[in-house]
Amino acid sequence: MSEIRTGLGWDVHRIAAGRPMILGGVTIPCEFGLDGHSDADVLAHAVTDAILGAAALGDIGMHFPDSDPRWKGSDSLVFLRHAHDLAKQRGYRIVNVDATIILESPKLKDYRQAIRERLAATLGLEIERVSVKFKTAEKVGPVGEGRSAESQAIVTLERR
Repeated sequence: MSEIRTGLGWDVHRIAAGRPMILGGVTIPCEFGLDGHSDADVLAHAVTDAILGAAALGDIGMHFPDSDPRWKGSDSLVFLRHAHDLAKQRGYRIVNVDATIILESPKLKDYRQAIRERLAATLGLEIERVSVKFKTAEKVGPVGEGRSAESQAIVTLERR
């Protein structure tokens, strides 16, 4: 008999000049990036939280607090690997990842494959198990006004 668990992740970061735009471990050519203590990879943070949530292991801030100087400028894929390792230690395997990035600009469709490949490789998954979608906020709210970016993710885990 197997146990199925689902976790939901969400993250938001302010848009900032002079920072790189990193999404799912992929650097997107852009005149601005996202502000944060780490590399501010809003997608990796949402997927990390979804994994931690599905395994009932808290959230990213518990494991990697922004008050800890060790994580200043850190590659967020480190956080993602850590969450995945913790879930594996408890006997879980990732069934699938479904994530959405909400960002007014730049358009991301040309980077979908690279982002999926990077996330899949980081998590040791077949690419068919990783979905990444892109949305705008239709000019509504902080995302729509170009002041922030958000990401949502849902992860399904299975333990046999």
